[in-house]
Amino acid sequence: MRYLSIRYSERLADTGVVAAVGSRGDSCDNLLAESFNGLFKAELIRRHGPWKNMDDVELATPEHLDRLNHRRPHTACGNIPPAEYEATHYRHRQAALTAAETK
Repeated sequence: MRYLSIRYSERLADTGVVAAVGSRGDSCDNLLAESFNGLFKAELIRRHGPWKNMDDVELATPEHLDRLNHRRPHTACGNIPPAEYEATHYRHRQAALTAAETK
């Protein structure tokens, strides 16, 4: 497990990502999960409830996630959906690699 932790940290550093984790027992350990859960509860569970049963929630969840990733603008992505932001990132990256190869 220690090896995976080291490789994970190295991969984050290679890509310029700063991990949102702290030492053992810190509240930062679950920051991403807690942030997502809060958003999920606010935007789906509370807004569209009350729910008849768990099956209804399970059916609504993929549609909600699709909306978050493909249609809902996100301020950290320049007010475009995350999927569009990611696609643009990889297009630019591929173009830069192609340009570097032709030099």
